[in-house]
Amino acid sequence: MQYDKQRLIEIVREKGLKFGDFTLASGKKASYYLDCRKVTLSSEGALQVGLGILEMLGDSLPDAVGGMAIGADPISASVITMAAVQGKSLAGFIVRKEAKAHGTGQDVEGPVVSGNSCVIVEDVVTTGGSSLKAIEKVEAAGLKVLGVIAIVDRMEGGKKAFADAGYELRTLLTIEDFGITPPQ
Repeated sequence: MQYDKQRLIEIVREKGLKFGDFTLASGKKASYYLDCRKVTLSSEGALQVGLGILEMLGDSLPDAVGGMAIGADPISASVITMAAVQGKSLAGFIVRKEAKAHGTGQDVEGPVVSGNSCVIVEDVVTTGGSSLKAIEKVEAAGLKVLGVIAIVDRMEGGKKAFADAGYELRTLLTIEDFGITPPQ
C-alpha cells in the first residue's frame, strides 16, 4: 500500500470541501470550508491520511503522534494503525481542550511519558492557533515537539505562525491543490 496524493485530493473534494459563507474556528470568514473529519472518518480517507503522514515522517519516527481533540483523533488513529501494518512502533495521544475534573485530570492522554518525542497532527491549518495550544499542553507534559503535520494548509498564516514559534509545518495538501488561490 502506498500513499496516493491524487486520490486524497479526490476524497477531500468529494467528502470535505464545501463552498458558501462560513466562520472558521479562527474567527475568520471564508467562502469555503474543509471538513476533514468526513475524510478521516471514512475508511479510504483514513488510509490515505495515515499512509501520507507515515511517508512524510520517513524512517526516523518520533515516539508518538497526536493533537487537539477532536479533529486530530482519527488522524492519530490512522497513522498509528498504518504504522503497525508496516511493522513500525508508534504511539498516539490526545490533547484535551480542557482537563477533566475527575480521573487523572491530565491534558494529554495516551501511552506517552515525559521525554518522548512527538509530532502534532492536525486536519486543517488556518492560523495555527489550535495546534499551538496543543503544543503548549504537550510541552507542559514534558514531550518534545518535533513539528506539525496537517492534512490541508489553507495558506492563511499558519505556516508562519509555526515558524515564528520554532516549529516546521508540513502538509499533505494545500488549498492550491483544489484550485483555490490563497488570500494575499
